[in-house]
This record gives sequence, structure tokens and C-alpha cells, in this order.
Amino acid sequence: MTRIDRCFETLRAQHRKALIPYVTAGDPRADITVPLMHAMAEAGADIIELGVPFSDPMADGPVIQRASERALQHHISLRHVLDMVAEFRRKDDSTPVVLMGYLNPLEVMGYRQFAGAAQSAGVDGVLTVDLPPEEADEFVTSLHDHELNTIFLIAPTTTDERIAKICADASGFVYYVSLKGVTGAASLDIKTVAGRIAHIKRFTDMPIGVGFGIKDAQTAAQISRTADAVIVGSALVSIVEEFADHSDRIIAEITSRIAAMRKAIDQGDDEVIQQQVGNK
Repeated sequence: MTRIDRCFETLRAQHRKALIPYVTAGDPRADITVPLMHAMAEAGADIIELGVPFSDPMADGPVIQRASERALQHHISLRHVLDMVAEFRRKDDSTPVVLMGYLNPLEVMGYRQFAGAAQSAGVDGVLTVDLPPEEADEFVTSLHDHELNTIFLIAPTTTDERIAKICADASGFVYYVSLKGVTGAASLDIKTVAGRIAHIKRFTDMPIGVGFGIKDAQTAAQISRTADAVIVGSALVSIVEEFADHSDRIIAEITSRIAAMRKAIDQGDDEVIQQQVGNK
């Protein structure tokens, strides 16, 4: 059983939902990433999603594209990201870490070499946004051989045939992209998302996480009523961008946002949600 599996098992027993924040590794500088990861875990993150900087992040919106650009200015590579995870593991051996990125750096390293290095560093799962499930067999096998979860995206337009294929190959959890378009897109239709989650659950017993369009405590709580995990990315990366020259402010603002989301998700009470939104 992986850390991700244990995390969801524990949350299920507690009748709670997972909160999964995303940040780009090395943004705005390499030295902030590990302290920020620790701070997010302490603020209530159940799983941390760590972006691997890439020069052509075509599935991401402007906010995360600029985060990759900032990280790449400091020459942050896949190996640097693995080193950051290994450093994080020296103090935290329980919080799952998922790498999110693009296929090219993994192909350059080689699937099996990457899988071995990721396992050694303490990575728990990998999500490659540009790897079609129909072409992922070798990749999936390499990761599973090293006890790493393979996480795939399901979009609003994904066909039932492809959903079935994704659910057969995925492990850990399934990531439902709640909006059409790139990361950081506009507003959510909560009712539509709930219906889509119910449909996906016909194909799998795995937890379903929802990302894209989740910006605040209120939205996080609404999504958590039907999803097993709430994934927040662009809203946090925007904070990094705003306070790029002030590391302490980045950590303080992000942990405050995560703590508000955590409380709203756990309590699910409209009064609490509104209070958290008002205190942002």
C-alpha cells in the first residue's frame, strides 16, 4: 500500500476529504520549495502536488506557465525536483508527494531510471499531462514496478471508452479536470461537476480528485461534498507570483489559504465557509 492509498484510507475512516495543493518546484527560487512543502503539510494539506518545470507547459494557463519560467531561470531540472522531495522526506515521511509534469523530461531520463530515482527520493505518484492512456503501458509498468501510483486526467469531454481505460491503468486516485481549457480557467458549475463525478464512479472505486477553478474556501467546500479530494493550484501559484521577492510572505499567505480551505472542507457549514471567505 502506498502513502497515497494509506492517506485516502485514513481519510475515509474519518469521513473526511483530501486537500491537495499544487506548487511549481523551484518557483520563485529553489530554496523556498521544501520549506513551503512542510508549511503546507502543517496547514492541512493531505497530499502535495509538485510541478516539474517545463519549457512548453501547453496544458497550463498563464499563471503556471510563468511559474515554470521563473523556475527555469534558476535551471531547475527533474533531478533537482527529485532532490527536493528527498530533502522533504528527511523530516516528513508520511505526507504523499505527487509529481505533475510533462513527458519529455521523463523520456530523456528513461522510464525505468526515472521510476527508480523517484522511488528512492520518496515520490509517491506521477501525473504526466501529455501522455495519452493508449500509449502509457510501458510508463505504467515502470512506475508500478517501483510502487509508484500512476495518476491520469479525465476531462469533461472524455469518452466512456477512455474513462474505462484510464481507470484500469490508474492507481492512487483519478484527477477530474472540472473545466474545459487550461489551468486557472474561469468559474465552476458545481452541479455539473457533481454529475460528472457520479458518472466516473460507475467505472472505478478509486478516489476522485477535482481540480481547475478552485480558488477559495467556499469553492473547496462545495466541491468536497461530492469529490474525494480537492486540488488547488493556480490560486496558490498566483500568491507565489504576487510575493515573489518575499519568501516569508509567500509561505504565510499560502498556508493561510490552505488552512481556510481545510476548515471549510472539514466543517462544511455555510456559516463557516462565509466566515473563511470574509477573512481572506
